[in-house]
Amino acid sequence: MTDSSRAQGGLICVGAVIVGVIFLLGLVNGAWWAVAIPVGILLAFVLGLTFWVGWTIATVEVEAEPDPDAPSTETEAASDSDGSS
Repeated sequence: MTDSSRAQGGLICVGAVIVGVIFLLGLVNGAWWAVAIPVGILLAFVLGLTFWVGWTIATVEVEAEPDPDAPSTETEAASDSDGSS
């Protein structure tokens, strides 16, 4: 792990503490935005994730797997060409 990774992790922790303190101060003061902003962000994240899953399912291209019990055309062509019929 590099020093820059540790610094980024530390900044993330400090940012989380700052946002948590702002949230708690907003709740103590009775500010509606203290609840509305985090809920709005969470809702946007969940809706974005849901859209992404739906888009992935709707646009995926799946090729049918060959039936293992059906004779393949390559096997038939090989047995016909070597004269073993």
